[in-house]
Amino acid sequence: MDQMQHIDIASRALKYARKNGAEEASIKLSMGNGFSVVSQNQVIDVVEQFNDQSFSISVYIGKAIGSASTNDFSEQQIHATIDKALSLSRLTEKDDCNGLAEKELMATEIKDLDLYQPSDLSIEKAKEMALQCEAAAFEANESIINSEGATVGSYENQSVYLNSHDFIGETQSTGHSISCVAIAEKEGQMEMDYDYSSTRGLDDLRDHISIGYSAGNRAASNLGSRKLKTQKAPVLFSPRVSKSLFSHFLSAISGTSLYRKSSFLVDKIDQEIFPNFIQIHEDPHLMKGFASTYFDAEGVQTKPRELIQDGYLKGYLLSSYSARRLGMKTTANAGGHHNINVEKSVDEDLNEIIKGMQSGFLVTGLIGSGVNIVNGDYSRGANGFWIENGEIVYPVSEVTVAGNLSEMFSKIQKIGNDPETDGSVFCGSVLIDDLMIAGE
Repeated sequence: MDQMQHIDIASRALKYARKNGAEEASIKLSMGNGFSVVSQNQVIDVVEQFNDQSFSISVYIGKAIGSASTNDFSEQQIHATIDKALSLSRLTEKDDCNGLAEKELMATEIKDLDLYQPSDLSIEKAKEMALQCEAAAFEANESIINSEGATVGSYENQSVYLNSHDFIGETQSTGHSISCVAIAEKEGQMEMDYDYSSTRGLDDLRDHISIGYSAGNRAASNLGSRKLKTQKAPVLFSPRVSKSLFSHFLSAISGTSLYRKSSFLVDKIDQEIFPNFIQIHEDPHLMKGFASTYFDAEGVQTKPRELIQDGYLKGYLLSSYSARRLGMKTTANAGGHHNINVEKSVDEDLNEIIKGMQSGFLVTGLIGSGVNIVNGDYSRGANGFWIENGEIVYPVSEVTVAGNLSEMFSKIQKIGNDPETDGSVFCGSVLIDDLMIAGE
């Protein structure tokens, strides 16, 4: 089916819902297809193809909501799905905060964000790339004895969102990815590491052979790891893991956490959260971005905006529902955030920051999920490298980095100029002073 057929199906479904009692309604219809191949131990181990579709509807009657979904696009099944949603809305309690976002907020400025980058990548070519990627991992270092595979994947997706404000939003997107996980062994000790690349367009991917080499070298570099004595020391988060710090920040300023009073950043608007050299902004219109969109999941027009300005909190992440619960206005974040950029504070990359450190712990991997957004307590298993006199001296494993996010944010010393471009949070290396490292 093409987009016009999708719009026709959704439009007729919306009319049916309104005719049968829905005061307001929204519909999302999407279709996707793609494949992934996995090379393990130098043979193609897995080839997966998918082709799926979904129809979902939310209806509102008297401020009560009912939702239902199906993957069958026949008219009979769609009508049955709508009837189910209508029935559920009549059984649920009303909530005055329910309902579509206000009509005047619907997106009117359509933007082509270059999200659709179709390629001629075939399964046979993907197999060849996966085999070469994994082979490069084995060639990278003689200590590489095994792998968890090299994966090459590609997908296309198209979706349509309609609601009873007469809003229609269309999206077409693609994605391509390569990853490799290598396992190194020496004197009975085994270590594992990985590398990957993920982009909208095939031509923007990093070279698959270099990804394999990188995965192999990273795994080998972890051999001979030691524990550290429990101490407080500077901790440098590499770009691979630094973005997780700011993902916790985003969770803490999300509407659901705020109206439930389950965030350490409740009522912190216009208060200082970070040092004054920290700037964080949201860019929903980033070309080829994985979280780019001109309308949010409710059809609201998105706009670039500041979340942190000179260290001060300037905005939350709100849908229309969470905004009403808080007595505020939606920030066009129904469905999540849209490309978060943590600006550099120094013109230095990871290696240059290391050279400026007398001693400290470089974190390259984090384990577990010991983060409490309610009070900000942070405790995660970590591995990486110990630094002395501006140089890496040995690998480190089986330690825990602990603190409180409020204090950790305030102790940030530097943000590097080396963000990874995969994903939707962009942040370079982050140096935090005086963190607890729990070891022996």
